[in-house]
Amino acid sequence: MKKSLPFSQVLAIGLMLFSMFLGAGNVIFAPMVGQQAGTNTWIAMSGFLITGVGLVLLAIIALTRGGGTVEKLAERVHPLFASIFVLLLFLMLGPIYVIPRTNSVLYEIAINPLVDTKTNTSIYLLIFSFVFTFLTIILSWNTTKFVGRLGKIITPVFSILIIILIAKSLITPMGSIGEPQKEYMSGVFLKGVTEGYYTMDVLAAFVFGGIFIKSISSLGISCEKEVSTLFIKAGIITIIGLVALQISMAWIGASSVEAIGFKENGGEVLAQSAITLFGPFGICIIGTVIFLTGITTNIACLAAVSEYFERIVPSVSYKKWLIIFSILSFVITNFGLSTILTFTFPILLLLYPIAIALIVLIFTNNLFSGHRSVYIATVIGVGFVAILDALKEVNFLTEVVNHIFGFIPLFENGVGWMTTGLIGFIIGLLAAKARKEPAILINKPGREITKI
Repeated sequence: MKKSLPFSQVLAIGLMLFSMFLGAGNVIFAPMVGQQAGTNTWIAMSGFLITGVGLVLLAIIALTRGGGTVEKLAERVHPLFASIFVLLLFLMLGPIYVIPRTNSVLYEIAINPLVDTKTNTSIYLLIFSFVFTFLTIILSWNTTKFVGRLGKIITPVFSILIIILIAKSLITPMGSIGEPQKEYMSGVFLKGVTEGYYTMDVLAAFVFGGIFIKSISSLGISCEKEVSTLFIKAGIITIIGLVALQISMAWIGASSVEAIGFKENGGEVLAQSAITLFGPFGICIIGTVIFLTGITTNIACLAAVSEYFERIVPSVSYKKWLIIFSILSFVITNFGLSTILTFTFPILLLLYPIAIALIVLIFTNNLFSGHRSVYIATVIGVGFVAILDALKEVNFLTEVVNHIFGFIPLFENGVGWMTTGLIGFIIGLLAAKARKEPAILINKPGREITKI
């Protein structure tokens, strides 16, 4: 067993983790925030960076404190809750949402503009998604190669291209930053907080924990303490990279309006900005960037969900799960991006607040003596309003929900779950004290001590 790794190796591992988080959400949402927020971009981005980036490191640390896997962390609430939450989490981060979304976004940006729209474009999507899915399977086949493939090859190439794009936008700005649009005239910070959900990076941090540990085992790192330390170091490198990336993407969006006008999505913003900055060659740059971010996300998500299902159903091997979920994601991709987003956003609005609540609880565990009642009541409080937000997302009884529950502080801003979560926390703590529940304290990463 290696006692320590040289900085170059730690950096490569950090870049590997960074590349796992690079995906469509990391490059298409911040530009839209920039376009819409205008002069309020940096206020909006401060909220965006909290949920889209800052909580990622906290999620990584929470995993190390909670036992190393999201299952162990969620079991602090209840085993049944853990089973349902983790199942939804892995399916969303894998074949149901992230992989199909990545495939669809890459197709819309890099392929669709080049095809004849008069023909049946679904055929092109079918062919493209098949080829891209096949490539993902090949690169995900052996997780011990992740450090070399992602950290040492793909990420540096992506970084060079994105630095070129950003440098050009700074040297020759496309225009000045305009006035904020209606949605960003008030409640700007909280609007940025909720926009950060859509990167899904906090949920991804929970999912990537298992595949990360499996990947670094080939480097001779197996001691729990060493794995936790390395995970956190890699997380810091990841956070630095994500902050730089998101701020840069927001700048491109904010400075692009004069040149390209307002666009419907961040993919269009980036594509048109690249063409404005570099001419026709710009589409090659942004196409390559989107392709690299897409392939790294798909590799990480497909490998992570396959590794998870191999653990819960060991009779089916990792490689068989890889093929099963690849086929499922391929099928869902061909329903189209709009259908995918409509179907999955409500689930995302449910999972993200609960994930944030678990992170907060694991960090404050020893303050409330780790009582299970606190975990249960807090998650119930958060989950209740999260369900209401999900219902509003699908326009189900929206007016009725707003009328009945509008009294909850921050409910109209989409973060009313913070209020009900705090109420649940207090109720749970009082119940635990009344029932004299045993304390379950966290001593070291992944280790607990129980006190009566």
